[in-house]
Amino acid sequence: MKRFFDLFLAIVASIFLCIPMIFIALWVLAASQGPIVYWSDRVGRGNKIFRMPKFRTMQVNTPAVATHLLTDANKYLTSNGSFLRKSSLDELPQIWSILCGDMSFVGPRPALFNQDDLISLRTEYDVDKLRPGLTGWAQVNGRDELPISQKVKLDVEYMHNSSIFLDIRIIFLTLLKVARRDNVTH
Repeated sequence: MKRFFDLFLAIVASIFLCIPMIFIALWVLAASQGPIVYWSDRVGRGNKIFRMPKFRTMQVNTPAVATHLLTDANKYLTSNGSFLRKSSLDELPQIWSILCGDMSFVGPRPALFNQDDLISLRTEYDVDKLRPGLTGWAQVNGRDELPISQKVKLDVEYMHNSSIFLDIRIIFLTLLKVARRDNVTH
Protein backbone atom coordinates (compact mmCIF):
# COMPACT_ATOMS: atom_id res chain seq x y z
CA MET A 1 0.00 0.00 0.00
CA LYS A 2 2.81 2.46 0.92
CA ARG A 3 4.64 1.85 -2.37
CA PHE A 4 1.43 2.41 -4.35
CA PHE A 5 0.84 5.65 -2.40
CA ASP A 6 4.41 6.78 -3.15
CA LEU A 7 4.14 6.00 -6.86
CA PHE A 8 0.77 7.70 -7.22
CA LEU A 9 1.87 10.82 -5.35
CA ALA A 10 5.21 10.96 -7.22
CA ILE A 11 3.48 10.77 -10.62
CA VAL A 12 0.97 13.48 -9.65
CA ALA A 13 3.74 15.67 -8.18
CA SER A 14 5.87 15.21 -11.32
CA ILE A 15 3.03 16.46 -13.49
CA PHE A 16 2.31 19.52 -11.34
CA LEU A 17 5.94 20.38 -10.62
CA CYS A 18 7.38 19.84 -14.09
CA ILE A 19 7.24 23.52 -15.18
CA PRO A 20 8.44 24.95 -11.82
CA MET A 21 11.33 22.46 -11.82
CA ILE A 22 12.40 23.65 -15.28
CA PHE A 23 12.50 27.24 -14.01
CA ILE A 24 14.46 26.20 -10.90
CA ALA A 25 16.91 24.27 -13.10
CA LEU A 26 17.48 27.35 -15.25
CA TRP A 27 17.94 29.49 -12.14
CA VAL A 28 20.53 27.04 -10.74
CA LEU A 29 22.33 27.10 -14.09
CA ALA A 30 22.37 30.90 -14.10
CA ALA A 31 23.56 31.18 -10.47
CA SER A 32 26.89 29.36 -10.83
CA GLN A 33 28.93 27.14 -13.08
CA GLY A 34 28.52 23.41 -12.75
CA PRO A 35 25.80 20.82 -13.06
CA ILE A 36 22.17 21.65 -12.29
CA VAL A 37 21.66 18.54 -10.22
CA TYR A 38 24.00 17.28 -7.53
CA TRP A 39 24.01 13.50 -7.08
CA SER A 40 24.78 12.61 -3.49
CA ASP A 41 25.75 9.13 -2.28
CA ARG A 42 23.19 8.26 0.39
CA VAL A 43 22.41 5.29 2.57
CA GLY A 44 19.15 3.58 1.76
CA ARG A 45 17.20 0.58 2.93
CA GLY A 46 19.46 -2.15 4.29
CA ASN A 47 22.36 0.35 4.32
CA LYS A 48 22.62 0.08 0.53
CA ILE A 49 24.21 3.12 -1.11
CA PHE A 50 22.15 4.90 -3.75
CA ARG A 51 22.56 8.16 -5.68
CA MET A 52 20.10 10.86 -4.59
CA PRO A 53 19.54 13.96 -6.76
CA LYS A 54 19.11 17.49 -5.46
CA PHE A 55 19.21 20.83 -7.19
CA ARG A 56 22.76 22.05 -6.63
CA THR A 57 22.96 24.71 -3.91
CA MET A 58 26.69 24.56 -3.19
CA GLN A 59 29.75 25.46 -5.23
CA VAL A 60 31.32 22.61 -7.21
CA ASN A 61 34.42 22.43 -4.94
CA THR A 62 32.44 21.85 -1.71
CA PRO A 63 33.62 18.87 0.38
CA ALA A 64 31.13 15.93 0.44
CA VAL A 65 30.23 16.15 4.13
CA ALA A 66 27.10 17.10 6.06
CA THR A 67 26.64 20.87 5.85
CA HIS A 68 26.89 21.32 9.63
CA LEU A 69 30.44 19.88 9.48
CA LEU A 70 31.70 22.64 7.16
CA THR A 71 33.57 25.38 9.02
CA ASP A 72 31.81 28.11 7.05
CA ALA A 73 28.97 26.57 5.05
CA ASN A 74 27.82 29.97 3.79
CA LYS A 75 31.02 30.48 1.78
CA TYR A 76 30.16 27.36 -0.26
CA LEU A 77 26.55 28.32 -1.02
CA THR A 78 25.63 29.50 -4.50
CA SER A 79 23.87 32.86 -4.75
CA ASN A 80 20.46 31.16 -4.69
CA GLY A 81 21.51 28.18 -2.56
CA SER A 82 20.26 29.52 0.76
CA PHE A 83 16.81 30.25 -0.66
CA LEU A 84 16.55 26.86 -2.37
CA ARG A 85 17.52 25.08 0.87
CA LYS A 86 15.29 27.10 3.19
CA SER A 87 12.33 26.66 0.84
CA SER A 88 13.24 22.96 0.33
CA LEU A 89 12.99 23.46 -3.44
CA ASP A 90 16.41 21.81 -3.77
CA GLU A 91 14.74 18.53 -2.71
CA LEU A 92 12.31 18.33 -5.66
CA PRO A 93 14.51 16.10 -7.86
CA GLN A 94 14.19 13.42 -5.18
CA ILE A 95 10.85 12.56 -6.76
CA TRP A 96 13.07 10.60 -9.16
CA SER A 97 14.41 8.52 -6.26
CA ILE A 98 10.84 7.84 -5.13
CA LEU A 99 9.84 6.72 -8.62
CA CYS A 100 12.91 4.42 -8.75
CA GLY A 101 12.06 2.89 -5.37
CA ASP A 102 15.17 4.12 -3.55
CA MET A 103 13.08 6.47 -1.41
CA SER A 104 9.59 6.96 -0.07
CA PHE A 105 7.76 10.23 0.53
CA VAL A 106 7.91 9.55 4.28
CA GLY A 107 10.69 7.78 6.17
CA PRO A 108 13.97 8.63 7.86
CA ARG A 109 15.98 11.15 5.84
CA PRO A 110 18.75 9.28 4.00
CA ALA A 111 22.13 9.61 5.68
CA LEU A 112 25.19 10.68 3.75
CA PHE A 113 27.47 7.75 2.98
CA ASN A 114 30.03 9.06 5.49
CA GLN A 115 27.72 9.75 8.46
CA ASP A 116 28.96 6.68 10.31
CA ASP A 117 27.49 7.68 13.68
CA LEU A 118 23.97 8.08 12.26
CA ILE A 119 24.23 4.91 10.14
CA SER A 120 25.43 2.74 13.03
CA LEU A 121 22.77 4.05 15.43
CA ARG A 122 20.01 3.48 12.86
CA THR A 123 21.35 -0.04 12.24
CA GLU A 124 21.41 -0.77 15.97
CA TYR A 125 17.69 0.12 16.23
CA ASP A 126 16.66 -1.54 12.90
CA VAL A 127 15.76 1.80 11.31
CA ASP A 128 17.95 0.74 8.37
CA LYS A 129 15.13 -1.63 7.38
CA LEU A 130 12.96 1.37 6.41
CA ARG A 131 13.03 3.01 3.00
CA PRO A 132 14.40 6.55 3.51
CA GLY A 133 12.04 9.44 2.91
CA LEU A 134 11.80 12.86 1.34
CA THR A 135 10.47 13.89 4.74
CA GLY A 136 9.99 12.14 8.03
CA TRP A 137 8.91 12.26 11.63
CA ALA A 138 12.28 13.71 12.69
CA GLN A 139 12.00 16.34 9.93
CA VAL A 140 8.72 17.70 11.29
CA ASN A 141 9.97 17.54 14.88
CA GLY A 142 13.12 19.62 14.58
CA ARG A 143 14.80 19.06 11.19
CA ASP A 144 18.37 20.43 11.22
CA GLU A 145 18.37 21.34 14.91
CA LEU A 146 18.10 17.81 16.32
CA PRO A 147 21.11 15.86 17.61
CA ILE A 148 21.63 12.48 15.93
CA SER A 149 20.41 10.48 18.94
CA GLN A 150 17.12 12.41 18.96
CA LYS A 151 16.67 11.93 15.19
CA VAL A 152 17.10 8.17 15.58
CA LYS A 153 14.69 8.11 18.53
CA LEU A 154 12.07 9.80 16.34
CA ASP A 155 12.88 7.42 13.45
CA VAL A 156 12.24 4.47 15.80
CA GLU A 157 8.98 6.07 16.96
CA TYR A 158 7.92 6.41 13.32
CA MET A 159 8.90 2.80 12.59
CA HIS A 160 6.69 1.50 15.41
CA ASN A 161 3.71 3.71 14.54
CA SER A 162 3.93 3.75 10.74
CA SER A 163 0.64 4.02 8.86
CA ILE A 164 -0.73 5.73 5.77
CA PHE A 165 -2.53 8.20 8.05
CA LEU A 166 0.69 9.09 9.87
CA ASP A 167 2.41 9.54 6.49
CA ILE A 168 -0.34 11.93 5.35
CA ARG A 169 -0.02 13.85 8.63
CA ILE A 170 3.77 14.10 8.21
CA ILE A 171 3.40 15.34 4.62
CA PHE A 172 0.92 17.99 5.77
CA LEU A 173 3.20 19.05 8.68
CA THR A 174 6.15 19.18 6.27
CA LEU A 175 4.28 21.56 3.98
CA LEU A 176 3.56 23.82 6.99
CA LYS A 177 7.21 23.69 8.13
CA VAL A 178 8.47 24.49 4.63
CA ALA A 179 6.02 27.39 4.26
CA ARG A 180 7.26 28.80 7.59
CA ARG A 181 10.92 27.84 6.91
CA ASP A 182 11.12 26.34 10.39
CA ASN A 183 14.27 24.67 11.72
CA VAL A 184 16.51 25.20 8.68
CA THR A 185 20.11 26.07 9.46
CA HIS A 186 21.44 26.78 5.94
